[in-house]
Amino acid sequence: MSPIQIKTALVGLGAGLLLTACIVRPVVVRTPPPPPPPRAEVIVPQPSPAYVWIAGHWAWDGRAGTYVWRPGYWAVPEAPTQVWVPGHWAARAGGYVWVDGHWRVR
Repeated sequence: MSPIQIKTALVGLGAGLLLTACIVRPVVVRTPPPPPPPRAEVIVPQPSPAYVWIAGHWAWDGRAGTYVWRPGYWAVPEAPTQVWVPGHWAARAGGYVWVDGHWRVR
């Protein structure tokens, strides 16, 4: 194959790739709308003084395309020096993201 034929083949390949790239559909990422207001919860009696109440929250169910309520519950910290930092929905460009709750040292 001569240098001219190689150059012609490469130009043809490049044009083919360019045309292929033009018909690729962009990926659309959908983010959830704002979450509903928190529900009022009935907090059952504390099992013992060692337990901490973890409040319920709305979780996004991507398959159903809606929020579902995750009820609160009592939990024991991993260490007595820990406190619960609640999770929350944070506004981001184009939607909202869930920031998980976690234990932290006092």
